[in-house]
Amino acid sequence: MATPLTDFERRKQISVRGIAELGDVVELKKSFNRHLHFTLVKDRNVATPRDYYFALAHTIRDHLVGRWIRTQQYYYEKDPKRIYYLSLEFYMGRTLQNTMVNLGLENASDEAIYQLGLDIEELEEIEEDAGLGNGGLGRLAACFLDSMATLGLAAYGYGIRYEFGIFNQKIHNGWQVEEADDWLRYGNPWEKARPEYMLPVHFYGRVERAADGIRWVDTQVVLAMPYDTPVPGFKNNTVNTMRLWSAKAPNDFNLKDSRIEEILNEINILASAIYVRGFEEEVAIQLNDTHPALAIPELMRILIDVEKLDWEKAWDITKQTCAYTNHTVLPEALERWPVQMFERLLPRHLQIIYEINQKHLDNVAAQFPGDVDRLTRMSLIEEGDPKRINMAHLSVVGSHAVNGVAQIHSEIVKNTVFKDFYELEPDKFQNKTNGITPRRWLLLCNPGLADVIAERIGEGFITDLHQLKKLLAYAENEAFIRDVANVKQENKLKFAAYLEKEYNVKINPNSIFDVHVKRIHEYKRQLLNCLHIITLYNRIKKDPNKAFVPRTILIGGKAAPGYHMAKMIIKLVTSVGNVVNNDPIVGDRLKVIFLENYRVSLAEKVIPASDLSEQISTAGTEASGTGNMKFMLNGALTIGTMDGANVEMAEEAGEENLFIFGMRVEDVEALDKKGYNAREYFEKLPELRQAMDQINGGYFSPKEPELFKDIVNMLMHHDRFKVFADFEAYVKCQEKVSKLYQNPKDWTKVVIKNIANSGKFSSDRTIKEYAREIWGVEPSDVKIPPPNEPKA
Repeated sequence: MATPLTDFERRKQISVRGIAELGDVVELKKSFNRHLHFTLVKDRNVATPRDYYFALAHTIRDHLVGRWIRTQQYYYEKDPKRIYYLSLEFYMGRTLQNTMVNLGLENASDEAIYQLGLDIEELEEIEEDAGLGNGGLGRLAACFLDSMATLGLAAYGYGIRYEFGIFNQKIHNGWQVEEADDWLRYGNPWEKARPEYMLPVHFYGRVERAADGIRWVDTQVVLAMPYDTPVPGFKNNTVNTMRLWSAKAPNDFNLKDSRIEEILNEINILASAIYVRGFEEEVAIQLNDTHPALAIPELMRILIDVEKLDWEKAWDITKQTCAYTNHTVLPEALERWPVQMFERLLPRHLQIIYEINQKHLDNVAAQFPGDVDRLTRMSLIEEGDPKRINMAHLSVVGSHAVNGVAQIHSEIVKNTVFKDFYELEPDKFQNKTNGITPRRWLLLCNPGLADVIAERIGEGFITDLHQLKKLLAYAENEAFIRDVANVKQENKLKFAAYLEKEYNVKINPNSIFDVHVKRIHEYKRQLLNCLHIITLYNRIKKDPNKAFVPRTILIGGKAAPGYHMAKMIIKLVTSVGNVVNNDPIVGDRLKVIFLENYRVSLAEKVIPASDLSEQISTAGTEASGTGNMKFMLNGALTIGTMDGANVEMAEEAGEENLFIFGMRVEDVEALDKKGYNAREYFEKLPELRQAMDQINGGYFSPKEPELFKDIVNMLMHHDRFKVFADFEAYVKCQEKVSKLYQNPKDWTKVVIKNIANSGKFSSDRTIKEYAREIWGVEPSDVKIPPPNEPKA
């Protein structure tokens, strides 16, 4: 009789990572050795771990190429509407493991690499993150590409191939130091340069009127070289394209060069064919925030100057083609570009923007006669010194749809920042709540959790995250509660080992892992967290013998290099950590770790290990957030304000299953009307006062007592984000966290309810809404035949 399988062995058999077929393993090994020999020109005697990574990357890429070509052939034959997602950021992270997951090759690759005497996890760690973004907006674009491919949409990501990614963050003596992120120094095995599609991009020059229309002449030319990266859908053989453009200096570039003329003629012929059929019916362009807003005047320039369409027809096509996603209501983040810069760099585009503005204001004046203030507010041009172009206004006026990224944010957009525009064209405004791809943010980063879920409800949730609702039937199931808790503990132990190895820090794996990772910014209120840390520290010091639920507080994120206050916040967190972590009275009951160089690949490690997710922005400031969704899906509980997508998370899971605290949007508005007075709270709350006195008095910076005076001054006198107003509610809410954590079974039940109700927050759902309600296309579940099978 066969010996019964252990839980682990049984799980491995039904693992969502895919069965390691013998044929696949043999073929992968052969391909790996072939690439090591022929592509990298190495043998096993001299190959380095990086060579092995590249050999594996090329091996996996081979499995993409046939599907990639076949997908493009399929699109050519079926001629679906094309979606162009324009984003100045694509925060892709690493590609190798994601590709293996989406092609169902993870277990086979694991086995092949093991048989070759290598460790696949070590090879995966060698890959550089493609850090072509700052945070949420860029990572959202990456999730969207994954969903668009998985949903069979003929979609292309268009962006910039930055030579350097977002900087690598080093912490020296508690300060952030930026180092160049030379992500391409060893080459990028995933991209394919396409010099045959290189295009001229014009700058400077002057505009002249000729008999055949307007001409932009005497320009200087930069060449744009495209690099294509494959984007695989999940097990559907669809491989879409992300095309990133790199600027090349022309070599005595001459527009009369026949090859360039040929390229331009080809484009014009193709364009003409499309315009005859109705460009807007063939193409949709989504602007990811205002950064690509110049697409609007550029499309107008091509249609009018090159295609010779009249203004009305060109404007109708442009408007019906373009749509704009707004990502922020913070006034300093809405782009305003100097007119003077346009006059020099893009004189023709400036003319077109002036014309757009004139016709727009004529329309406003006709609908709201005599309302001069409204005309001033709604103009694309802001008078002043210097005169500026409001790129958000350009984006709204030039698009047929404008969306916010969470329900609360979309309402704020309509009621405040674009109120006048909403009153002019109410039907234009929509909501599209953000989402995350469950492939990277569950399957890839948390295979243990994915497996215990698949054991109970099957694998359908991977492409239909709403199926997680079925887990509610297991919320009281002892075995499932135990499995979920065990997976979390394994993830915590693994992350603790990683921290010890990489940061030389020892942490208590039985403590609450309380995690606050995101860009460092005043509105995200890392300072509120910091004040709570100091309060906990003071409580332990005051009564060292009192029972205390141990916590490890992990804060991570990058500060913009020129953002003084954000850099001071990092210095404060590291300074507080220095005192707390070295106080023998505290021991391992409280630890504060600043996670250096937070990025996609580090998020994939920390999120599955987290118990508590900090989403504590001032209500009305965070457009959506997506980190909040990743934590929810991976079994962390949320402490947060009613802001961004937290509101919808509370709706889905029940407010009682999140730790919600603090002011709502209407409370913030009321406080603004009344006038926020930080000193009131400072005088009223002894623990707040003690913490502030310690920061101000040099307790955490004894060698430089005045070090944090800028932070103190800001919090006391001009804090736009009202940290003190939420301090008391936050500290009380954190006490509820500690109380629930003392009962592991009850805690895990709440975790299960959160996971089960996170289905709404899949980027598949978001993209289906964009497709149907903005782009006018229907997602497809057609599985294109793989390259080794004849076409259907």
